[in-house]
Amino acid sequence: MSETDAWTETLERERAQKDQFFAVHPGSPIPADRREEFDGLAYFPPDPALRFELPLHEHDEKEAITVETTTEGERDYLTWGEFRFGVGGVEVTLQAYKADPDDERLWVPFRDATSGEESYGAGRYLDLEPERHLTAEGRWVLDFNRAYNPSCAYSPAYECPLVPMENWLDVPIRAGERTDTSPAS
Repeated sequence: MSETDAWTETLERERAQKDQFFAVHPGSPIPADRREEFDGLAYFPPDPALRFELPLHEHDEKEAITVETTTEGERDYLTWGEFRFGVGGVEVTLQAYKADPDDERLWVPFRDATSGEESYGAGRYLDLEPERHLTAEGRWVLDFNRAYNPSCAYSPAYECPLVPMENWLDVPIRAGERTDTSPAS
């Protein structure tokens, strides 16, 4: 089995597990009265070209920002660093954030040219954990095939941070979760 085939198989297995969780688990963001109708999330086809191994260009000064949420609340983050890469011949930059400076995880929210059309209008997220997304060479794996919709895409009971404008991309990222087609949207 090729490396790409193994990656695709793992991705498809993860997607099936998430669909199963959303369909039956009490912690699912799909409201309980709508789970019976839920038949899985919509995804873009796997695209290995939208998986990147990148250095994090950590900012010397970690700027504190306040991000509005879908319920008119606010959350505070530190702009920790940025990732620079090319998509469709266009160079782009995405900021990576931390809610807590002692947390090693990075949050990379983004909107792109598919937002509101092919993908969730408020944007999608990538969560990066060192144990899963940091290579031995110190590069972070940004796999847009694992981009997901925030819980508020499925139920207004959830409060989700909105994507800061500096992470609004003009290019399409046709990978990861698409616009939800369940009746819960």
